[in-house]
Amino acid sequence: MQATEIELIDFQDEHLDAAVDLSRAEGWPHRREDWALVLSLSRGIVARVGERIVGTALATPFGDTGAAVNMVIVDKAMRGRGLGRRLMNGAITAAGTRPCRLTATQDGRPLYEKLGFAAIGEIGQHQGIVIAPAADPSADIAFAGADMEDTLATLDAEATGLDRRALFSHLARDGRFAVLRREGRIEGFAALRPFGRGEVAGPVVARSAADAKALLGFLFAERAGAFLRVDTPVERGLAPFLAEHGLPPVGGGIVMQRGGTASPGLRDVRTFALASQALG
Repeated sequence: MQATEIELIDFQDEHLDAAVDLSRAEGWPHRREDWALVLSLSRGIVARVGERIVGTALATPFGDTGAAVNMVIVDKAMRGRGLGRRLMNGAITAAGTRPCRLTATQDGRPLYEKLGFAAIGEIGQHQGIVIAPAADPSADIAFAGADMEDTLATLDAEATGLDRRALFSHLARDGRFAVLRREGRIEGFAALRPFGRGEVAGPVVARSAADAKALLGFLFAERAGAFLRVDTPVERGLAPFLAEHGLPPVGGGIVMQRGGTASPGLRDVRTFALASQALG
């Protein structure tokens, strides 16, 4: 089969089932609902040979200041033909002039470097059966009421520099937000939603590691005995805390960026856990 027989077309809802099959072949835990969430926020392409989908790539724009490139898969039988580069070029084009970030595997890193991405950090993937922590009566944390997503998206933008209001609308619909308040002021939050084999906690945005641990501890107490995943920037130092509560490290990825500023600099609030490796 020649590379010229591979057709790149827009990623549509009708391609979701084939995309799920590709990701399962890679050992990814994503459900159809997880793919549908990312697609609803993104622009993307699929590679097709005849009626068979053999590759995917998406770009998720967050306002005008950044985009995430994600869900990049090439069918094992189609590798070595330059298809990964073609898919990536399509995703980069879909992102327009926005700086792009992605979470890479070691295998994917050489291609991304050739396309202008540089490593800027590392993500640790933690998951397992939650062990509940001791209660922390000093923390004023509760699940948010209705219509809080815009307020929390504003706090998220302080941490990330990105407009992710559309993502937060989905998080509010599909999950819940735990919110930390002090003297009536929102100091941080943690989202909890279904994902993969169970649930994912993230994003977690807070002013300190202690606050992030308090928010996660609140979720752990709620979900003791359940399967939970947390993807955290390694430099935040949460790995021992997560392992202590039943979520050992099981892998991760390399954060890479193309264009823009590699680091947001010092901020009053920071991201301690991601919505997902695909969405940051």
